[in-house]
Amino acid sequence: MQFGRTYEEFEVGAVYKHWPGKTVTEYDDHLFCLLTMNHHPLHMDVNYAENTTDFGKNVVVGNYIYSLLLGMSVPDVSGKAIANLEIESLRHVAPTFHGDTIYGETTVLDKTPSKSKNDRGIVYVETKGYKQDGTLVCVFRRKVMVPTETYIKERGGEQPGRPELKEQGK
Repeated sequence: MQFGRTYEEFEVGAVYKHWPGKTVTEYDDHLFCLLTMNHHPLHMDVNYAENTTDFGKNVVVGNYIYSLLLGMSVPDVSGKAIANLEIESLRHVAPTFHGDTIYGETTVLDKTPSKSKNDRGIVYVETKGYKQDGTLVCVFRRKVMVPTETYIKERGGEQPGRPELKEQGK
């Protein structure tokens, strides 16, 4: 299984369709809200959502959807990243509800070699998230510092720091 890419492996215009999708449950939404201390009743209070909002039901907190899409993109985009440098923009385009399944895809917009170190580069990507019916729900652009093949080779290859199995009695 591929886990991220080196600078050389990114091609401007490439689209990575992240798989699998994730069905968002009420538990997922409430746990994220509780972990991040977001107690807005739109996310936590069914009575409030049903009786006082345009949606008539709880809306999944947008930052969970962003975090989910960011995580989905790791195997294709940032699994080898040295650093996430910048989230340039983040737009929540449509609501997500409990039971919706989120899918994501990332497009490589640009890439530039590092000006200060020749063993890395900056990749500029846009990630889009959409529901099971194709409705766009979230879009964000970010810049990721990724290693070159040289960087990977000099630091132990594809799985640096992975210990070897020691068999008992040897």
